[in-house]
Parts: sequence; structure tokens; C-alpha cells
Amino acid sequence: MKTTFTRIALAAACMAFAGQLLAAQPSRPECIAPAKPGGGFDLTCKLAQMGMKNAGMLDSPMRVTYMPGGVGAVAYNAVIAQRPDDAGTITAFSSGSLLNLAQGKFGRYDETAVRWLAGIGTDYGAISVRADSPYKTLPDLINALKKDPSSVVFGAGATIGGQDWMQTALLARLAGIDPKDLRYVAFEGGGETLTAMLGGHVQVTSSGLGEVTPQLEAKKIRILAVLADERLPGDLADIPTAKEQGYDISWPVIRGFYMGPDVSDEQFNWWKQQFDTLLASEDFATLREQRDLLPLTLTGDELEAFVFKQVAEYKTLAAEFGLMR
Repeated sequence: MKTTFTRIALAAACMAFAGQLLAAQPSRPECIAPAKPGGGFDLTCKLAQMGMKNAGMLDSPMRVTYMPGGVGAVAYNAVIAQRPDDAGTITAFSSGSLLNLAQGKFGRYDETAVRWLAGIGTDYGAISVRADSPYKTLPDLINALKKDPSSVVFGAGATIGGQDWMQTALLARLAGIDPKDLRYVAFEGGGETLTAMLGGHVQVTSSGLGEVTPQLEAKKIRILAVLADERLPGDLADIPTAKEQGYDISWPVIRGFYMGPDVSDEQFNWWKQQFDTLLASEDFATLREQRDLLPLTLTGDELEAFVFKQVAEYKTLAAEFGLMR
């Protein structure tokens, strides 16, 4: 009798535990891309959307919504102030988000204001021109800037001090050019920037590599340099690095997600478990590679520690360029 009672109690406990796990799955999963369609945030959300769909992780399909403004600032503030406990919403971020946080560009909230969920891939900075551009190599571009910094118009998906601007500023500094002398047009996201360059409104784009590779495959652009320590594998192996062309700069771009500050541990851990499983799968690795992202597996506490360390380093870098408020 005692054994039977124990079995019943155990079965009831297991059912209750299973029910808790089921309850944790959001009924309306959503990924916020904090820019207009077509850029790196969009790529990040759609990678999670497709990965979870293929793995059968969600009963309801994940929708992608767009919340442009301040290169992530509007979305960051909206999630914290209006949706702090929304268990169905994840929001994309990148290294550019962390750079803006380091400079206080997200308003009164800092890097401790959200729950950092998962880093799912690494991109690298890239300097690109149209396929018919007179600049065939990075030294061609640098030489033109040395002669007249105002002769070249850069486009990038952020304001001065943002990630894309920082990439051009670091290159300029290495070439002995004052970054303040560069002509720079800011757009809201990488998709707009690329469209502007293809339309002839700007001559050079500074962006994440993953944002421009579709146009590279279409032979509409030329990538002058990838900002990685060494050449990337696979189809990207033909793209030269800035380092091998004489400019010692590397700019890795983490891509991932955060959640609101008041999301419960149970709900947060449900998402964390899905990403832990997803990031360990070969199918997702293939999906990520197709989008020209390199592997990165950071979730929960590990990602939080990485983010805090990265923000501290960006504060130092921003101070060097006189960008701190």
C-alpha cells in the first residue's frame, strides 16, 4: 500500500513538473528586431525563428516585429518599461547595442537592466563598395581619404559613436586620418545603408559582414576588407582582411537576444534550454553558416558575464575617441 501511494505521489509530481514546463512555453512567441527589415537585427531574429521552427520547439510560430529607433534604444526602453515580464518576447542585440549602452545612448537604463538570454553567432565588421566602384582594395580607399577625407561619403547603420562609425574611425586612425574629417551619413539599420549605397547616395558602407553577403553573392558589391584576425572559412575565404592589407583592426560582432527584467526564472530558463539545445544541433550550425555567421554559444550567466565585460571595454574605447557623456 505504501509502495502504491509512493508511486502515485511520484507520478503526480512528474505530471505537475511536466505541466510547469508546458506552461512555460509562450503562446505568442515574438522576436523584436530593433531596426527596419533587412539588417543584422532582422537576420538575428529570423535565424532564431527558422531554427526553432525546424526543430519543432514552438507550438506557435515565432513572429518577427520591427521596432526601429536609436539603433536599439527604443526597443530596449520599451521592453524594460512596458513589457518587463513578457515571457513570449525576445529582443535581438549586437555588439553595436553594447557599444551604445557603454556610451549611455539607451537613456537611463544600463547593461544591468535586462536579462541576457543567448548569444547565437559571431559576425565581423566589413567595409564594402559597389561592384563598379573605383576602389578595388582597402589601400585604394585609404589613399583617397588621405588625399581628401571629404571626397568619400560613408554610410552606416548608426550615428557617430555607433559600431559602424567606430569601424571607420579605427581605420582612419590607423591611416593617420582624423575620424572627425570623414563624411558620414547615418541610417537606421544596415538594410537602409546598403540600399543607399546601391542607389549611389553613399560610396562606402561600414557594416556587419552578414548584412552584405547576399549582395556579394548577387555580384552587386565588393567587400574591400573583413575586420577579422584571419580570413574566414568557406565561401568567404576570398575576402581579404584589413590586417593583411596593413591595417591592424579586428571587430567581431556578437549577435543574440535579451528578455525583460521581470521575466520569471522558470520562463527565462525555458528559453535558455531551447537555445542550449538549438546551439548544440548540427542543423542549426548549418543554418547559421548559410547566413555567414561563425559559431558562438553563450547563454544565461555566461552571456551576462561576457556582456558586462564587453561594455566595460567599449567604455574605454569610447573614451579614447572623446565619445563618453
